[in-house]
Amino acid sequence: MKNILLAEDDHDFGGMLTQYLQSNKFNVEWAKNGEEALELFNNNTFHICVLDVMMPKMDGFTLAKKITQVDPEMPFLYLTARKTKEDKIKGLKLGADDYIVKPFDPEEFILRLKNIIKRTEQQQFVMREYGDRDIISIGSYRFDYKNSLLKSNTTTHSLTKKEAQLIYFLYNNKNKLVRREDILTKIWNTNDFFSGRSMDVYISKVRKYFNEDEDINIKSIRGLGLEFQLPS
Repeated sequence: MKNILLAEDDHDFGGMLTQYLQSNKFNVEWAKNGEEALELFNNNTFHICVLDVMMPKMDGFTLAKKITQVDPEMPFLYLTARKTKEDKIKGLKLGADDYIVKPFDPEEFILRLKNIIKRTEQQQFVMREYGDRDIISIGSYRFDYKNSLLKSNTTTHSLTKKEAQLIYFLYNNKNKLVRREDILTKIWNTNDFFSGRSMDVYISKVRKYFNEDEDINIKSIRGLGLEFQLPS
C-alpha cells in the first residue's frame, strides 16, 4: 500500500477524499493546515503528497517549496478550486507533477495518482542504476544525474528534479527528433497546454545552462519537437 500525505483544510471534502483513497488501498495521513502537513511530512515516509493551495497557517505553494527542500524527489500534485492560468503555471513551475481543479472525477484522480507514483518509482530505479556508473560527459560538461548537478569548467548548476530528468531524457535521445508529446508524457505525465508552457520554461533554462559550449544545441523543430544536438 502506498502512503499519501493529504493537506486539505476543508473538513467535509478532506474526510470524503480520505475515505475514497483508503477504499482504493492507499494509506492516508490527513493534515488540516500547511504547518500540520509539514510536520507529518518530516516525521513519516510518503510516496506522494496531495496539496490544497489555499490553507491556513501555510499555503500549498509554500508547503511544496519546503517539502522539496527536504526531499527534491518527492512527487506532489495540487488539488484546488483555484483554476486561473497563473496559479496553474506557478504550481507547475514549482515542480508539481499535476494540477487538478475541483470538482474532478474521482476515478481519473486515482489513475493520475497511480501513474505519478509508477513513473516516480521507475525514475528512482533508473537513478539507482545510474549511481553505479561514471558521470556522463556532455560536451565540456559533466552531468551527475544522481545528485542533480551539471558542471562545466567554470560553473556548477544545482538542478531541480525535472531539470535533471529533462537533460537525462534528451541526452538518451541525442541527435534525433524527440516529439513534445513524448517529453510531456514521460516527465510531466500529461500532455496539455499548461504542462506544455511549463516544459517551455524548463527547456529555456536548460539551454542557458549549456551556453558555454557552442557545440551543444537544443534545437526546436516547429510543430514537431526538439533535437538535442551534440558532436559525434
